[in-house]
Amino acid sequence: MIKLTDLKPGDIVTIMDEGGEREGVVTDVSQNENMVCVDNGVQEFWYAPSQILSIPLSEEQLIKLGFQRQDVEGGIKYMRGPFRILIREEGNFSDLEIWYREDHRRFHVPLTVHELQNHYLEMTKVPLEKPNSVS
Repeated sequence: MIKLTDLKPGDIVTIMDEGGEREGVVTDVSQNENMVCVDNGVQEFWYAPSQILSIPLSEEQLIKLGFQRQDVEGGIKYMRGPFRILIREEGNFSDLEIWYREDHRRFHVPLTVHELQNHYLEMTKVPLEKPNSVS
């Protein structure tokens, strides 16, 4: 379960919908109602936080978000414009660095997609969304 205060419009999450899981995009958050409105690809619907799951950060998710992979000495770098992510070991997203211009952050715990989106927004002042050409 994700804390309601961690979610922002545009965040990509997984919702438990009619017995299955589906990826969706947060469109609104109601602190008063303790509900999150998510576009599940079919319609927008309000969900309780218990129905919302975070998506673990992975290379597949980064590619969906428009990042390009580059193998470098000491790890793997993922780039989207001037924003960078560095992991030291293939597939290990529990120890990573992210940076944008002079803002440099290091994490020793796995990040999720919505957490990366929120850091990206804080650092660049631009939402991190899937490019239109990537599905």
